[in-house]
Amino acid sequence: MKRNPRKLKWTKAFRKSAGKEMVVDSTLTFAARRNVPVRYNRDLVATTLKAMQRVSEIRSRRERVFYKNRMAGNKERERAANRKLVAESEHLLPKSLVSEKADEEMLGGLVEKASASISVKPAKGKKRLIVGHGEEMDID
Repeated sequence: MKRNPRKLKWTKAFRKSAGKEMVVDSTLTFAARRNVPVRYNRDLVATTLKAMQRVSEIRSRRERVFYKNRMAGNKERERAANRKLVAESEHLLPKSLVSEKADEEMLGGLVEKASASISVKPAKGKKRLIVGHGEEMDID
């Protein structure tokens, strides 16, 4: 069955047309196949191997930069999507989280956690830290 390679997501043609892979780069020309026979020369082989290593280093560095630039806005988009999801499904959250969120909004986001009542009491040879809402944490 014939298919358009630009529509198949796993092909190089798709990745290049969708902007997911570098298209114009001078290091990509080194990977092209050259079918010209060359007489064996030890020095030529040594310099070629060094050049191949250097080209692969340059290509990997450029690909990292390309990927970072492509993924630059993802954190903001993901945060916005998360905020939207929380806003839409706020009725599913436990009441305590909703009330804490309302308290934070009323105080302008400056809720002081240090003012929560903290007490320490020993239990079975260990110390327990009881924080404001009755949550207990073991202290060794």
